[in-house]
Amino acid sequence: MRILLIAVMTMLLTGCGYNDFQTNDEQVKADWAEVLNQYQRRFDLVPNLVNTVKGYAQQEKDVLIGVTEARAKVGSIQATPALINDAQAFAKFQAVQGELTSALNKLMVVSENYPQLKSDAVFRDLQAQLEGTENRITVARNRYIKSVQAYNVLARSFPTNLTAMMFSYSVKPSFTVEDEKAVSKAPTVDFGTPKAAPAAK
Repeated sequence: MRILLIAVMTMLLTGCGYNDFQTNDEQVKADWAEVLNQYQRRFDLVPNLVNTVKGYAQQEKDVLIGVTEARAKVGSIQATPALINDAQAFAKFQAVQGELTSALNKLMVVSENYPQLKSDAVFRDLQAQLEGTENRITVARNRYIKSVQAYNVLARSFPTNLTAMMFSYSVKPSFTVEDEKAVSKAPTVDFGTPKAAPAAK
C-alpha cells in the first residue's frame, strides 16, 4: 500500500502523462495511415507495370511471377489500425512488403535488357511513378518510426510508465534497421538514351 501510495502521489505531483499518451497515440495512427496510403499506391501500380513488361519480355516468366506472387502476399494481409499494436502481425506485414520491394527491384534490373521496353512511354511513366512512390514510402516510414519512438519513450519513462501499466499502454512495434535499409533503396530508374537493339542476323 505504501509503494502504491507513493506511486500515486508521484503521478499527481509530476503529471501522469495520460493526455500525452492520447496525443502520441493519435500521431502514431496518423503516420501509420500515411504509410499504408503509400504502400497502397505501390500495390496499385504493380499490375500495370507487370503487364507492360510482359508485353516486351514474356520470357522473363520467373521474375514476373515473383512480382505477382509478392503482391498477392501483400494483399492477403489485413492492414488494420490494430496491426500496429501486434508485434507478430507487424513483422509479417513488414516481411511481405520487403518481398515486394525485392521483386520490384529484380523487375527493374530485367527491364535494362530490353531497349524497346525502356523506350516505351507507358513503361517510363510507370517507372517514374514507382520511383516517386518508393521515395514517399521512405518518408512516411521515417515519420512513423519517429512517432513510435516518442510514444515508446513515454511508455517506458518514469513516471509515465506507471500510467502505461495502469491503462495497458504497451510499446508499439516499429520497422527494423535491416528492413529500413532495404526499403530506402528505391528501384533504379534510368532515363538515359535507350541502347540500340542488336542488328538482326
